Amino acid sequence: MIALELFEYPAKLLAWFYSFTHNYIVAISMIALVVMLVTAPLVLKSTKGMLEMQKLQPEMKKLQNQYRGDRQKLNEEMMKLYQEHKVNPLASCLPLLLQMPVFIIMFQVLHGLTNKVTCTPNSDGNLAAACSGIADGRSIFSPKFLDKSTELYQAVVGKREMLSFGLDLAARPYKVIGESFGKGLVYALLVVALGVLYYAQQRMIASRAAVSPSVSPMQQKLMQYLPVVFAVFLVFYLTALVIYYMAQAVFRIGLNYYITHRFYKGHESLGRQAQRASESARELSQKDGGGGGMFANAKRELAAAKDQKGTSSTAPTASKRVTPPKNKPTPASGRTTGRPAPTGKASRPDGRPSKKK
Repeated sequence: MIALELFEYPAKLLAWFYSFTHNYIVAISMIALVVMLVTAPLVLKSTKGMLEMQKLQPEMKKLQNQYRGDRQKLNEEMMKLYQEHKVNPLASCLPLLLQMPVFIIMFQVLHGLTNKVTCTPNSDGNLAAACSGIADGRSIFSPKFLDKSTELYQAVVGKREMLSFGLDLAARPYKVIGESFGKGLVYALLVVALGVLYYAQQRMIASRAAVSPSVSPMQQKLMQYLPVVFAVFLVFYLTALVIYYMAQAVFRIGLNYYITHRFYKGHESLGRQAQRASESARELSQKDGGGGGMFANAKRELAAAKDQKGTSSTAPTASKRVTPPKNKPTPASGRTTGRPAPTGKASRPDGRPSKKK
């Protein structure tokens, strides 16, 4: 029941926007704007927390060098450092964690809007009226999560397309491209435009961000181009979802411009301090033996563990007591083992004294 309400409230808001815009694309874009306004304070807070963490990178690097072979002690000192500077290392993760629930909610709402049912002779209610004039076995829209009295429901129910500005928002770009390349070209350009918006957004972030010394150049490129790959995968989803993410990308670019102006304006701004601290940490990392990156750090930690193991193995150990072999006579108490035989009485290999010549 709670899960159903999570989808009903955004659907009601979408229906409210449609009631005075009467345009699917504009209503969906306004939903994207509301989501951005709600999450913007969290994004700003996480950005500030991330920059405060970057300011501590030189101190964190020194602790890593000091306690390289002691993971538990390193974690304890790290927590003390965070508490001393009142920094929450998890603050920057909250907006990332919110992206998946928001994606699931909008995915369900837009798919529920274009929910299809098959017309049959025993169809009843609004569905029977919508099926009039449509051959049995044909599919039509029967929206979910919407009140039947809303204008949005009445505009969609019984239809087989969801047209706005000449685009069918219920279609999937790859299907339209497969049916007609000329008609599908517009849908393909939408996906390309979304990828360009994502790339521009990531370029804005990369231009101001102070890169951590633990992030390799390969990881930086992966983080930069991963959203573009996500845009390509949207060719398999509803065009309405592509429109939603295009509107969201435009609003995010505006938010990134505000973040740059707020946190990076001036030499002593928090962003500039974080950039200088990150550069200092990178220099410490290079002096420490080279690259940053996950594999380089793992290699250094493995080498440190081997050195520690080698030191412990070469430490002097107490000599073990050797017991005399069985069936052998025990040396006399007054004679030391290994004492040479008396002069003139050389012993033979069998143990008997040799005769003098």
